[in-house]
Amino acid sequence: MKHIIILLLGIITSSSIFAQQSYETKADSIIRLMSLDEKIGQLNQITGFQMATGPITDSGDKRKLIKEGKIGSMLNVCGEYATRSMQELAMQSRLHIPLLFGLDVIHGYRTVFPIPLAMASSFDTEAIWQSCRVSARESVVSGIHWTFSPMLDVARDPRWGRVMEGPGEDTYWACEMGKAMINGYQQPFDDGLQLMACAKHFAAYGAAIGGRDYNTVDISMQTLHNVYLPPFKVAAENGVASFMCSFNEINGVPSSGNAYLYDLLYKQWGYKGLVVSDWASIWEMVVHGYSKDREMAAMQAIQAGVTIDMESNVYSDQLKKLVGNRESFRSYLK
Repeated sequence: MKHIIILLLGIITSSSIFAQQSYETKADSIIRLMSLDEKIGQLNQITGFQMATGPITDSGDKRKLIKEGKIGSMLNVCGEYATRSMQELAMQSRLHIPLLFGLDVIHGYRTVFPIPLAMASSFDTEAIWQSCRVSARESVVSGIHWTFSPMLDVARDPRWGRVMEGPGEDTYWACEMGKAMINGYQQPFDDGLQLMACAKHFAAYGAAIGGRDYNTVDISMQTLHNVYLPPFKVAAENGVASFMCSFNEINGVPSSGNAYLYDLLYKQWGYKGLVVSDWASIWEMVVHGYSKDREMAAMQAIQAGVTIDMESNVYSDQLKKLVGNRESFRSYLK
């Protein structure tokens, strides 16, 4: 239930139509009216029709699912016309819950700025903050609620292909750059519009063995906590609206089902926001060999604390079965 509340708070915060009531009160009142299918739908994120940033899974008739309240958020839907047309479908659902739209606004939306690694090289937090303000403004007026940025992965192996999207090799500077970007994205504008930021990829994605993307990370707890986790802790302390799982394993456990990471995030750091999987990363726990099937992957991810399933349809396909079959749920817990 806490995942539904967290997600609805994010949706409500991004919409001015609920301004007359407290966010918590409105979220609670909506949850009481929701069916199990609608609650699971809020945890389901799919890509739009315009582009894809990974392998597309078969979601079925997307427009029909939106009308039925079985989609909570979408990514890769760009522009006022596209976002409005999808919201019109959402307003045909039983409870009229609006969609959240996320996008990889990494170094500008319409105005293009230097890549994050180049911005990091400036050591100019004011310039970085200003670039994020411009990106945020251009995004929100185009119907985007949520950017999947900043990437806070400390990276010390140039063979890793995503080095250019992050802050570089220094942990302290990753913390400082993360603060500037989060504040730049999320500070409300004078008209009340606001963009959600996303700290990614949680965690140690940049430490993949051999610089191979999606690979295993074999790391000591000392290095994990002293080098790779501090930027994410700073992000949580600075009120980042969301986190994104990393694709990699850490010492054999995929981040999408790593209870240790989310115990740290929620309980020790006191984080109250969303956690979204990376593209199909919950399903990929089966590929890693960590989960025996999609049902087990759904159980492991939701139990760990992953709020939203991005583009793998594991939550939408499996959670209702797990709720209805308690014996199956218990068998996975053994």
